[in-house]
Amino acid sequence: MNYAANAAALQADVRWDDYRFRDGETLSHLKIHYATLGTPRRNTNGEITNAVLVLHWTGADSRVLLGSAYVRALFDSGRPLDAHRYYLIFPDNVGHGQSSKPSDGLKAKFPNYDYDDIVDIQHKLVTEALGVKHLHAILGMSMGGMNAWQWAEAYPDMMDGVMPVVSLPIAVSGRNLLWRRAVIDAIRSDPEWNNGDYAHAPRGWVVGYNILRLMIDSASDLQHEVPDGPAADKMLGANRAIAEHVDANDILYSLKSSFSYDPTPGLSGIKTKLLALNFDDDEFNPNRLQVLQSTVPKLAHGRYVVQPGTASSPGHLTMTLPALWAHHVAEFMRWLEAPVSAVTRSSLSHVDRDVGAQAGAQQ
Repeated sequence: MNYAANAAALQADVRWDDYRFRDGETLSHLKIHYATLGTPRRNTNGEITNAVLVLHWTGADSRVLLGSAYVRALFDSGRPLDAHRYYLIFPDNVGHGQSSKPSDGLKAKFPNYDYDDIVDIQHKLVTEALGVKHLHAILGMSMGGMNAWQWAEAYPDMMDGVMPVVSLPIAVSGRNLLWRRAVIDAIRSDPEWNNGDYAHAPRGWVVGYNILRLMIDSASDLQHEVPDGPAADKMLGANRAIAEHVDANDILYSLKSSFSYDPTPGLSGIKTKLLALNFDDDEFNPNRLQVLQSTVPKLAHGRYVVQPGTASSPGHLTMTLPALWAHHVAEFMRWLEAPVSAVTRSSLSHVDRDVGAQAGAQQ
């Protein structure tokens, strides 16, 4: 895909030779691309104090998050993650963007990776390549939100707070599992896939992308966008054009990398402030399951917001319209600036639960 470059962002690569993934497979040369906005600020010990890690979703990369919609809503002067105040780090996860991925040449011989590997590499980038010992915050969307939950468990003292957006702290299951499995099956069962050695986009991936669009958009938005047959033809044609420019191996690897994700056993170990934001028209993470409502109040410093959908809000894809939820990021960043005293600590879970429930009901 073509992206307009963000001239203010610094682009860089870091490489590790003979990188070993958790299952024992290795990649002779692992390249991770990343971008940064802003300038690191240091304390008297020379440690960076204003770093914020921003994590993309499946199939995206740093270029999407550095686009005009995100910059205007989140990173411009006076916005919640003002790049004049914070040192913003945008990695392209393994398998995505300008980082090492199957379509570079290995195709189906690329090492298998999962979300734990993704977080391992993010941590390696932050601590080794950039020298950041402590993050002020992590903001992640969808897969990035799931990674944020993982960070909070794996490195409980390494950040002041995490904000997972459109994600749940449970194993990939239900609709979220079925659509992933259906897309993978559509790709692998297509003879044109040829065990990953295809010459052009397999038709099974085009079908898989249509499944993705059915799931990722809200029912009300699709009703508005597809009122008749010609509109359906237009949308299906647009889907085909997009799918043909996405590598099927890359998407297959990124989808199956989620199957081992399950933060449930480690939730009690989360110490940091956490604000979970979901949208009630998101069919990937249905609010009717009441996962945030039953989980977040049990955290030491947990809050949640379930933002109501509108007639035109696109469900899970509301994450791509940050102007609609930037005010919650502002609330989160203000919360991080407020110290938690030992006196209020014991009552925080109850207070935050009420705040979260009220926010979800009133906004």
